[in-house]
Amino acid sequence: MTVNEALRAMAGIVILITLALGHWVSPYWYLFTAFVGLNLLQSAFTRWCPAMTIFRKLGLKEG
Repeated sequence: MTVNEALRAMAGIVILITLALGHWVSPYWYLFTAFVGLNLLQSAFTRWCPAMTIFRKLGLKEG
């Protein structure tokens, strides 16, 4: 798995979990969903995301 694939997988999982939590627990979880979306948007322009640094340190290769 590459850094980009791991980043997409993690973002998808976090978005789905926070959507479920927002539906069943508290609507405030949607704020975390929005944070993930904004982070993905800024990484499209800056080509940097905190999770990418972590994935690189875990040994995942660039794709």
